[in-house]
Amino acid sequence: MSYIEVNNLRKTFTVRKKREKGKFFREMEIIEALQGISFVVEKGELVGYIGPNGAGKSTTVKILSGILTPESGEAKVGGRIPWKERKEYVKHIGVVFGQRSQLWWDVPIVDSYSLLKDIYRIPEKDYKDRMDELVEALQLEKLLRTPLRLLSLGQRMRAELCGSLLHRPELLFLDEPTIGLDAVSKLALRDFLKWENKEHGTTIMLTTHDMEDIAELCSRVMVLGHGQKLFDGNLKDLLEKYDTVRTVTVKYNTAEPKLELTEGAQIIKKDGEIRITYTPSEIPTANMLELLQRAGNINEMTLESENIDHLIAAMYKEMDL
Repeated sequence: MSYIEVNNLRKTFTVRKKREKGKFFREMEIIEALQGISFVVEKGELVGYIGPNGAGKSTTVKILSGILTPESGEAKVGGRIPWKERKEYVKHIGVVFGQRSQLWWDVPIVDSYSLLKDIYRIPEKDYKDRMDELVEALQLEKLLRTPLRLLSLGQRMRAELCGSLLHRPELLFLDEPTIGLDAVSKLALRDFLKWENKEHGTTIMLTTHDMEDIAELCSRVMVLGHGQKLFDGNLKDLLEKYDTVRTVTVKYNTAEPKLELTEGAQIIKKDGEIRITYTPSEIPTANMLELLQRAGNINEMTLESENIDHLIAAMYKEMDL
């Protein structure tokens, strides 16, 4: 069943330009953050919502979490209009902004959780059961008595997730939750989100610039650009259509590896390093890796795929935006 229903949502912001020399007043400019986007998300889905900076991702999240009111259009989450029924609505959602905190900076995080318990009016038994579950899943047991300001970025993000999920929300918004995290913290965070989605059927809407987050977590992806929805579908279909170029860099133990590549691959050799650019649709990555392994003993190899900005740029060009 449809859980999030968005229809022709529009939002504009008025900004003041820098005052030009010789003028008394600054000119005003209207920015169209959202230009009539529409989509539906089913209950229990884990959806990636991606796009370049200024595309309208955070604006969408803020509208759907009840923080902003759109100029026009409709949006319902679980049958509620976020900005009109906010007091009742926020009981059913959780929000994590990667660069903002909902926990108190100078107190132990367990005290913040206790206050959130009172804010959301969570019964004592439910609070204890949920705390035990989240503390174990997020490995927070040794951190509960530590003030938020003393935690590392990865620890802080785990603490924020715990706070957002204490009241068992049906929907979780994640706005760039892995920004600045190291590889180990990212893997732990992804594993937890998959567990939460599978164990409790929590609907998750994830905005990020990290394509690995999307690849690991989301079967469906929506791409936003210039306030418009450019793509909505399977991640594999998106990559096949727009991820047209990849680069692999290889260093072999031998000076002259017996490398035999098919047409369509460009090779640059420099300082003992071989850099190969190829098109996945012409040479599948699995085949490319097999050819490289056949050529000799590999000392070091790096595979670079197109990042989100390249994907968006390709879509802009095709759609003449």
